[in-house]
Amino acid sequence: QVQLVESGGGLVQPGGSLRLSCAASGSIFSIYAMGWYRQAPGKLRDLVATIHSGGSTNYADSVKGRFAISRDNAKNTVYLQMNSLKPEDTAVYYCYNSDYDPHWGQGTQVTVSS
Repeated sequence: QVQLVESGGGLVQPGGSLRLSCAASGSIFSIYAMGWYRQAPGKLRDLVATIHSGGSTNYADSVKGRFAISRDNAKNTVYLQMNSLKPEDTAVYYCYNSDYDPHWGQGTQVTVSS
């Protein structure tokens, strides 16, 4: 059984920064794609950013230039550095992996508010 353990969420003021981490543990050989999605109250779960094992990345337009995704393949860990946070970034952030069940972590709350 594979587990995705997220950390790093919390409350931050507008303009602040947070760093999310997600570690995949269990019987893992390799993971092609890892990433982050988010879901705000009353909305669908949307892509934030993904990163493939070779390093290629993809970002939602709303976070380009503010968020940066990275990964440590040896540790099966993905990170999301979030800068210049806005109230509209408030959501539950879910870690994702493309290869193993469960594909989703349990989520970590990010709240941007003064």
